[in-house]
Amino acid sequence: MVQAVHHHRPTLKQQNKPFKSKHATKSALKDIAKGRIRPSPKSTAVNTAAQLRFNRRNTQKQIQVAKRAALVAATRIFNGTDGAPRVVTVIPLCEGTDTKDAIRALSSAVGEELEGVGGQKVWGMKAHRFKISLIFLPVQYGRYWDALDAAKVADHVLFLFSPTVEVDRKGDTLLRTLQAQGLPTVVSVIPPDPLVHSIDQKSRSAIFESLLSFIQYFEPSQTRVYDLSNSSDSLIALRSLVEGHPREVKWRSGRPWVIGEEVEWGDGVLKVTGIVRGVRLSANRLVHVPNFGDYAVSKACPCPHRAIMSTPSPPNNSHKWMPMDVEPQVLSERVPSSADSLSSTNVPDDMANEQTWPTQEELDNAKVQGHDTPENIPDAGKGITPKRIKRILSSTMMQDHEMVPLDSATDVETDRKSVVAFHDLDAEEEEKQLKEWRNRVQEERDAQQFPDELDTPQDIPARTRFARYRGMHSFRTSPWDPYENLPRDYARIFEFDDFTLTGRDVQKAAEAEGVEPGTRVTVYVDGVPEGASITGDLPLVIYGLLEYERKKTDLHFTVQRNTEYDGSVRSKDPLTLCYGPRRLRVNPVFERFLWHGTTVVASVYAPVIFGRQSCTLLRETEVPELVAMGSFMNPDTTRIIAKRIILAGHPFKVHRKSATVRYMFFNPDDVQYFKPIQLHTKHGRSGHVRESLGTYGYFKAHFDGPISQMDTVCMALYKRVYPRWSEAWRPESLHHGEGGFPKAENGVAM
Repeated sequence: MVQAVHHHRPTLKQQNKPFKSKHATKSALKDIAKGRIRPSPKSTAVNTAAQLRFNRRNTQKQIQVAKRAALVAATRIFNGTDGAPRVVTVIPLCEGTDTKDAIRALSSAVGEELEGVGGQKVWGMKAHRFKISLIFLPVQYGRYWDALDAAKVADHVLFLFSPTVEVDRKGDTLLRTLQAQGLPTVVSVIPPDPLVHSIDQKSRSAIFESLLSFIQYFEPSQTRVYDLSNSSDSLIALRSLVEGHPREVKWRSGRPWVIGEEVEWGDGVLKVTGIVRGVRLSANRLVHVPNFGDYAVSKACPCPHRAIMSTPSPPNNSHKWMPMDVEPQVLSERVPSSADSLSSTNVPDDMANEQTWPTQEELDNAKVQGHDTPENIPDAGKGITPKRIKRILSSTMMQDHEMVPLDSATDVETDRKSVVAFHDLDAEEEEKQLKEWRNRVQEERDAQQFPDELDTPQDIPARTRFARYRGMHSFRTSPWDPYENLPRDYARIFEFDDFTLTGRDVQKAAEAEGVEPGTRVTVYVDGVPEGASITGDLPLVIYGLLEYERKKTDLHFTVQRNTEYDGSVRSKDPLTLCYGPRRLRVNPVFERFLWHGTTVVASVYAPVIFGRQSCTLLRETEVPELVAMGSFMNPDTTRIIAKRIILAGHPFKVHRKSATVRYMFFNPDDVQYFKPIQLHTKHGRSGHVRESLGTYGYFKAHFDGPISQMDTVCMALYKRVYPRWSEAWRPESLHHGEGGFPKAENGVAM
């Protein structure tokens, strides 16, 4: 039994006061305080809990005020019947739906008349009941590109469904593309259809529930599908179009655009009259005309508001021009010193490359070899470079030969270009390419099962076939200079020191100058071909570009393959890239194949763009197909895009950590050439080549652990690849350079 120990009560213990010095130094007091700061005796006592409660309420109040101010600013240009009309794009998703019936049903719900019916591009309506104006952009069924263009400028999108016809593959693909591009506020309706009344109430409820479930997959905010045959539903659908503020589309934020109400062309100047939307429109910035390119704005002049958007009315018509309290002056004019340039690429400077002056010994050797140096070579002074010396030598030696006239040389070059523009392949080559195209599915399966593996050719030495490849210990950690051995195309593109900071400064500057949103102006665009004034079923739209958005650089996009696309997608396949207001024909560089469930980085040479931008990759067929969608990442010119190949060999004989490998090379010289490169196996072993064996490319290798004869010995080689230039997208109905379309310059999009 353990005996208990006696303890005194703690209160009986003596506690002495610490020593207090009246003459302590400041440093000693700081050491004693250990960083603690005592509250000043002059400050009043504050209730901490009450102060925190007040701060929380104040913060919430500030957030509420900011949201309210943003809402007022977003809807300010729509206020009143004389304000900017809301743009409603009407897109049918089923065959047989009539856009005219849907628009008439909405106008009849408030007893208003439509203007623009009878073959006009847009229809306008004044809703006096809601004190707002609307314009409708109807899109015909199956007009894929028109639907995408109309949705870009829309404040609301009106999807039309049919109670008897299902949404086919065209409508499904269009919905997915619009979802990837960015949708504003969406309203789903069924236009007036006489077949609706013949359906019993139970079946009608099931149909409406099915359509709602379908549209909610693409647009979860939808809560109801409206039946425009019912007047109450028509009124509710119209109310959802005129009340509230439209949803913000990310790629449109921070940039202006103008929908052309009136378009005139004369002497190379395109006059576009419309209301400025988005942000301020400055004449110092360039504008993008879809399908034509980028152009400079000379000035923007005020234009009086009209009662409604429609075609010009005769003098005795009731809809006349409404005077505007704006002086007839120039609102924004181009200043050459601060305006953007139309040049999109750099001019390569060959003199900026690394140069070395030939030594006297090299010049003497040239004389001995029979290339006599002319006596009129200038001394190597200031401004004389080896490139210039080479041109002088060439011009001097050509004096002994028959000279070709300049005109004749130009004609020969022109004839050569016209000859190589197109030529028919022979039957054998055509059959070979057709066979390769049909075998792409099997090739894609092999590439997915054996990624990057390549058979070493037997008729060509491996050191010659893979001369541009390099071996690396680790692609992630091994050094690779991004500026070594760059192609000439890299001298034509631009590089940003800090892209994020530049974008922030550019967007901040765009908000400070130009014409206010909601102002009706006439924009004078210089150098536009006459074909731009000839519009189709939709009005002409010009988009304002931010500073530097004309410049071309190396753009990178993160894309993911569409789950509904079944075709084969290979790197450098011709595709159509849509991002922001632009649409380009590209050959994007990414992995060997774009597989389902993977996210890759696609790179192209294209004009830069700022902000949060979505992108889509389309394949042009009879009906365009959505291949992939994603977003813009950055314009990094130092990003190394490497192509990897793996040379595989078979371990012929194995002894613990050593193995005799064959079928990787087929001659001993190749073994010696690739000997410094590290080997690895599919089971995780790593090793090196020890020595070459025989004359058939066998070699002995040593690994960091025992290997099996069922394993495969691999050698990874890397080569840097570069993107390709993009070209401006043109409609298939018109060829390049015809019908008023400008020709591309040196294969680069305008």
